[in-house]
Amino acid sequence: MIRPGPAGKSPWLGFIRILAAALLLPVLLPAATPAPTRSLVVLGDSLSAGYGVDPAESWPSVLQGLIRSEGLPWTVVNAGVSGDTTAGGLRRLDWLLRRPVDALVVELGANDGLRGLSVESTRTNLQAVIDRTRVRWPAARIVRFVAMYPALASTNGVELIPFLLEGVAGIADLNQADQIHPNAEGHRRVATNVWKRVAPILREGSPGEATNGPPKAVLPRPVPAP
Repeated sequence: MIRPGPAGKSPWLGFIRILAAALLLPVLLPAATPAPTRSLVVLGDSLSAGYGVDPAESWPSVLQGLIRSEGLPWTVVNAGVSGDTTAGGLRRLDWLLRRPVDALVVELGANDGLRGLSVESTRTNLQAVIDRTRVRWPAARIVRFVAMYPALASTNGVELIPFLLEGVAGIADLNQADQIHPNAEGHRRVATNVWKRVAPILREGSPGEATNGPPKAVLPRPVPAP
């Protein structure tokens, strides 16, 4: 039985006040600020675009899953285009740089050789990719998967990394019928290769982690990728 409150006040008045305060609490308290998400852009050719496999099976997509599994606040943007050259990647770069780029993976150069383009033009294009990225986003980490020019690495503070298709190239079961482009399992192997090299960069560049020294670019060896 509910009894009247003092001075004839409704017994529900106190309950209503408590309920109102509880409903207003989320409005009064500041909302938690989500951790900022950083972007890793992959500028590549058919190997990155996932030629012949489902987009979700491409190594950049698999890499995103590895990043997510570790809880790192990075989003992979796959800007791979089948058949692209260093010149084509350079032409697309300004459009990609309109949005923040915290890390840029450049997987280009193999098609230059397949098309008989001059070595000098390829080197010039790669240098331009590095220069433009650093002008627009000075803190961006640049990761290269072509170790064609050791001098390019030394003059730009670039770190060379191994063969992109290590453990995949030349293995029939990991490639499609053309024996050039990886199949789904091959892409998973490639993603593992990439993850081993970029994970320290992503961890270092995550919020709360200290970053020492100028941005480094990472250059692996060329592979044929029509």
